[in-house]
Amino acid sequence: MTGGRYGEAVFRPEQEGEGERIDFGALAYDGVTMARLHALGVGPGWRCLDLGAGTGTVSRRLLDEAGVAEVLAVDRDVRFLAARAVPGLEVREADLTAPDFAPGRFRLVHARFVLMHLPERERLVRALAELVEPGGVLVLGDAVDLTGDRVPGTPYSRAMRAMWQGLRATIGTDVSWVPSYPQLLRGAGLVRVGAEIHVPPLLPGSPISRFWADTWERSRAAMLATGLVDDAAVDEAIRYLDSEDCAALAAGLLTAWGHRPAARPE
Repeated sequence: MTGGRYGEAVFRPEQEGEGERIDFGALAYDGVTMARLHALGVGPGWRCLDLGAGTGTVSRRLLDEAGVAEVLAVDRDVRFLAARAVPGLEVREADLTAPDFAPGRFRLVHARFVLMHLPERERLVRALAELVEPGGVLVLGDAVDLTGDRVPGTPYSRAMRAMWQGLRATIGTDVSWVPSYPQLLRGAGLVRVGAEIHVPPLLPGSPISRFWADTWERSRAAMLATGLVDDAAVDEAIRYLDSEDCAALAAGLLTAWGHRPAARPE
């Protein structure tokens, strides 16, 4: 039984420092996301949909670096997007799970760290595939947990296990199904499906280390409720991230993509 949604029970956008937390994640993962989008041919003339756009780092880089024609950036709370408007960026406050969500069709539909927090994931993948125009591509990215039972126990791995369990109980976050992305994309009628995983290094002071430290602070109550950690253990994990003793794998970003078949000539 969950206690709310992302942005409500935890990770509230009005909480001080939330925009900075999101930006730390962007610093860790945007480079590999943009490299994949470039490799898929995203560029001039493309109309793009960026779902759960957060602070808009990917949306703006699509405009600045890839030179796309326009980006529609969608989020349930757009305060960070509205504060960083740029030409070519349209901002829309909307819920992609709503039955009437129909923003049109786009050559690129992108969602990163979004579906893992939502129910009805298979339905949503099919719905997002329908937003891709013929010849376009759907790109989905979500976290892959690398703190399995065989990973040695460290302050980091204990905190991560508590976080995933706590977030699942609180807001429904579930990363266990993320490796099935390629099959879900193929089942949604997409072709030329591919996937890759990127794992950023956990180094003292790195963006990803600061992201996880901030994330644990904001999800501390959910972590404590699991009984797997106490306050002292969370504090120890935060110190561990910033120490030379840290030797662990960050959560991976699994990026998967699939193309809608091009329309056949009449």
